[in-house]
Amino acid sequence: MNLAPRLNVAMHGPAEARPIVFVHGFGCGQLMWRHVAPAFAEDHRVVLLDLPGAGDSDLSLYRPERYTGLEAYRDDLVALLEELDLTDAVFVGHSVSAMIGVLVANAAPGRVGALVLVAPSARYLDDEGYLGGFSERDIEELLGLMERNHLGWQDPLAGLVAGAAPAEVKLELEDSFCRTRPDIAAQFAAVTFRGDNRADLVDVRVPTLIVQSSDDAVAPMSAGAFIRDQIPDSIFTVIETHGHCPHLSAPVETVAALREFLDRR
Repeated sequence: MNLAPRLNVAMHGPAEARPIVFVHGFGCGQLMWRHVAPAFAEDHRVVLLDLPGAGDSDLSLYRPERYTGLEAYRDDLVALLEELDLTDAVFVGHSVSAMIGVLVANAAPGRVGALVLVAPSARYLDDEGYLGGFSERDIEELLGLMERNHLGWQDPLAGLVAGAAPAEVKLELEDSFCRTRPDIAAQFAAVTFRGDNRADLVDVRVPTLIVQSSDDAVAPMSAGAFIRDQIPDSIFTVIETHGHCPHLSAPVETVAALREFLDRR
């Protein structure tokens, strides 16, 4: 069976236009892009999808023994771009999907022509000379809570991700987290928060925009600045907003940042 229906792919806009692929972050789905993606449907081929195990994807696709690292998601998305015969696509990835986008661009440079990394972090854990924002103890406590309490982790994590954004952002995130199967959420969280993609950044060879929230406890300014310094000629744009989801808390500004970047290319 083809991947597109299993990943709940939806496409809008002119078939001959440049493709722009929106990929959601942890515990979410393609609906998270509803305030941003339509703004590009007039002059782009907008592609939306749900990652394996997320949203309305075919859950039978998800096998725990396969999705032990971001490379499995990379391989799925490269296969999807090939299946849809998309070239020179703009890959817009939020949070963990920003790093999936980096891996896809490095593995299939002809398929990806530009990257937009929204609230990215190449490593969430602090390290020597690097401030990712979380200590080992922070991550242990979060993952332990997810393992112990399948119905109790969504509220605190939604609060962390939303930050001081409007209350409806936290409520939407909590609802989305609650709809994610607990075992899949726990495994994807471990893959996300224990990942380290810093070494992959220097291999990026496509134009890249980094969209940084000015107040983000999950991916702080230091994490975005590190990515800016590692990807040659990347553009670093700071949006004045709260939380880890500028496409929800500041969609107008997010659209403007993407539009300015695309108009330059």
